[in-house]
Amino acid sequence: EVQVDELQRLLAGMEKEHRSLLLKMKEGEAELARLRSVEGDKLAEQDRSAQLEKEVAMLREKIHHLDDMLKSQQRKVRQMIEQLQNSKTVIQAKDAMIQELKERRLRLLQNLEMHDRIEHLIEKQVSRGGHSSRVRSKSEYVSRYVGSTLTGPKPLPLIRVVET
Repeated sequence: EVQVDELQRLLAGMEKEHRSLLLKMKEGEAELARLRSVEGDKLAEQDRSAQLEKEVAMLREKIHHLDDMLKSQQRKVRQMIEQLQNSKTVIQAKDAMIQELKERRLRLLQNLEMHDRIEHLIEKQVSRGGHSSRVRSKSEYVSRYVGSTLTGPKPLPLIRVVET
């Protein structure tokens, strides 16, 4: 009977140990499942992280390319602005030259008109002396002047001074 009690006690201890081992095994399996899940999550996070790093690298490359394009466009715009400013300067210089030429033309026309008057007066004085000559009109001088500007400058005729 002592042996049976001892065996029953041993059997009860074994059953208790069996339950405790089963409980530990279940806890271990649960921990293993949790670790596998955590590792799976870590792998998923690592995959997502790698994918995001690739996207960031691609976006940086695109931004770099766009910056280069922007700088190129800015250079082109600066060159166009410089060309425009240079053109404006050239146009202003040409406008000033045109204005100066117009003023010269006006002075020349006035000189031609004066020359015509002087020649007319001289011819009047000479014609009183018995010589007849034809008096040029103002339009002849203007047409002669305009024609001379196209072909080049012609020397002005000498003014004859007649003493009376």
